[in-house]
Amino acid sequence: MRIDILSVMPEALDSPLHCSILQRAQDKGLVEIHVHNLRDWSLRKHRKVDDYPFGGEAGMVMQIEPVYRCIEALKQERDYDEVIFTSPDGEQLSQPMANTLSLAQNLIILCGHYKGVDYRIREHLVTREISIGDYVLTGGELPAAVIADSIVRLLPGAIGDEQSALSDSFQDGLLEAPVYTRPAEFNGWTVPEVLLSGNEAKIVDWKMQQALERTRRLRPGLLK
Repeated sequence: MRIDILSVMPEALDSPLHCSILQRAQDKGLVEIHVHNLRDWSLRKHRKVDDYPFGGEAGMVMQIEPVYRCIEALKQERDYDEVIFTSPDGEQLSQPMANTLSLAQNLIILCGHYKGVDYRIREHLVTREISIGDYVLTGGELPAAVIADSIVRLLPGAIGDEQSALSDSFQDGLLEAPVYTRPAEFNGWTVPEVLLSGNEAKIVDWKMQQALERTRRLRPGLLK
């Protein structure tokens, strides 16, 4: 897999993309992640990539030219499954969406910034818009890192125990059941006896009941 991230603040992605599972997946050759500074594609003085919006609104808007030039240059080298735009009004990121995107070969993620982007970018260059929640951030770099992390961790070999990812919250539409480890008793707080019983059938049933109970209590909307 290859992920190309387009940003006006590439330095904001240095740490998230180079630690833990994301770094290990890159070291193993499972994924290539390339960050492109959109200012390198600007022909304006001081490498500016934004301008005032038509209509007199407050704020600055990302221009279409540097975005177009960068995307077209990348597309000349390979085909892309999706050109994703990080937007607060996009489709909300979910585990099923991450599962689907993890099957792609090449992805572009365009990070939003300023007041927004020239809408023609969204109309003609972007194939999918993704939000990580109903709030606004300074830029799309953190959402881009979240999207990349949610995808890369699903690649075969990215996680030592691949079954771990399959049992995560939301994989089956439910929150994950509680998990415990040694010691079995600490400060008078004990692990549920069923988990120590060795009875696999009872453990599976307990985990399902716990997942259902936690989902009903914490995220009832998932059960609709």
